[in-house]
Amino acid sequence: MANNKTIKKVLNLLDENYPKDIKCYLDHENPWQLLIATILSAQCTDDRVNIVTKDLFRKYTSVKDFAEADISELEQDIRSTGFYRNKAKNIIGCCRTLLEQHDGQVPKDIEKLVKLQGVGRKTANVIRGNIYNIPSIVVDTHVKRISKKLGFTEYTDPVKIEFDLMEILPEEHWIRYNTQVIAHGRAICTARSPKCERCFLLPYCKTGLENMINVIDE
Repeated sequence: MANNKTIKKVLNLLDENYPKDIKCYLDHENPWQLLIATILSAQCTDDRVNIVTKDLFRKYTSVKDFAEADISELEQDIRSTGFYRNKAKNIIGCCRTLLEQHDGQVPKDIEKLVKLQGVGRKTANVIRGNIYNIPSIVVDTHVKRISKKLGFTEYTDPVKIEFDLMEILPEEHWIRYNTQVIAHGRAICTARSPKCERCFLLPYCKTGLENMINVIDE
C-alpha cells in the first residue's frame, strides 16, 4: 500500500493538473435525472448516456412519467446504452419506489439509496457527492484501475476499494478524487494504451514504471 507521503504527492499533482471544482460527466438538471443517468451509465460511456438522456428527459419529464412508462417503449428509448431490458425494469421500479416511499424525492441517506432498484453504492455515492455535496467516493472503472496501479488498494472489488480509499484519502479530496481520476483515465492513463511516457504520476505507478522498462528493453 502507498504511504502517506506518496498519497499526498499524488493528490497534489492531481490538483495541479486537473480542476479542483466538482465536475459531473453526466448531464442533468435535477437529482432524479442524475439518478436515472447513473443507472444508465452501467457498462456504458458517459458520452453515450448523455446522447440518450438528451431526448429521454424531453420525453419523460418527471419521476411519475418514468414510473408509469411502458417498459417495452422505455427499453427501445434506452436500447443503445446496453443491458436495456434490465435498466428499463430498474428505472421504472426505482421511480415507483421514489413516489411510494419518498414523495418523489431522491433521498440523501446511502441506506435508503441502495434500497432503490438498480442502485448500488457507486450510484448512491454519485448522488450524495454531486447533488448533496456529502463527501463520497465513487469507484468507477477509472478509479478502480488507477487506484490499484498507484498502490492505493490491493482489491478489485469496488466496495473494498471504496473503503480503502476512504481510509487513506483526506475527506476533502473524496469527491474530486473521482472526477480528477476520470479526467486522467481519459487523457493519459487509458485502459488500452496508457501514455506512461507523458504521465506525471509515473514515479508513483509501479505498473507504469514496469511498462517503461519493457519499452526500453525492446
